[in-house]
Amino acid sequence: MHALTRSLIGLWRLARMGLHIVVGVITIWLTFGRLGHAERNRAVERWAAQLLRLSGIELRVLGTVPAHGPLLIVANHLSWLDIPAIHAAGHCRFVSKSDVKAWPVIGGLASAAGTLFIERNSRRDAMRTVSRMEEAMRHGDIVAVFPEGTTGDGRQLLPFHANLLQSAIAAEAPVLPLGLCFYDKLSGRMSSAPSYIGDESLLGSIWRTVTAPPLVAQLNYGQPQASAGRNRRDWSADLQAAVDQLRQVQR
Repeated sequence: MHALTRSLIGLWRLARMGLHIVVGVITIWLTFGRLGHAERNRAVERWAAQLLRLSGIELRVLGTVPAHGPLLIVANHLSWLDIPAIHAAGHCRFVSKSDVKAWPVIGGLASAAGTLFIERNSRRDAMRTVSRMEEAMRHGDIVAVFPEGTTGDGRQLLPFHANLLQSAIAAEAPVLPLGLCFYDKLSGRMSSAPSYIGDESLLGSIWRTVTAPPLVAQLNYGQPQASAGRNRRDWSADLQAAVDQLRQVQR
């Protein structure tokens, strides 16, 4: 596709995405307080699915999307689009770094979606977050984490951090591995267009995404695992191996 045509398509997508985000913020202000728990979750799912469509991304879901908790989801982390993609398949409560809460617009959207915020450099806050995750799962919620702790380049997984698995052990909840990837719809090759790593800017990642050829966000849900007596480190290693297999493109 001609570069000018891609740029025009990208600008059109950006404009529609911006409007969609504004509508989302207004909806939170005006109606979220009157909605029940299930209605809020469905509203988040619909909003996230529409954001993907406006970004020019098709969602492909493999495996069984969990309908209810108690459950902890562990997934690889590639992009700013990971959370909307997972929300579009089925709502869950993400654990995110505390900085996100202060971001304009994004922080409000994340809070409304039930995000649990963690101060990564504080051991005390990590323990508090584990306790809140346990409580959420005991109330039947699905909680999701990115154990790599940051976004990767998609070529290989970063080491998984095992600390947050303590919440599933304490809540006696299973853990579900989830593999995520973005690929070119025509060639079937993994795409780095939505990547957001290192010194990359968010705006640059968004622009690459909206000007890219048609993309597919693939979510591959594995089988839930019980701890079965494993300690956090061993369980984390087994979950990392499962996610590594699940994140490969399936055609």
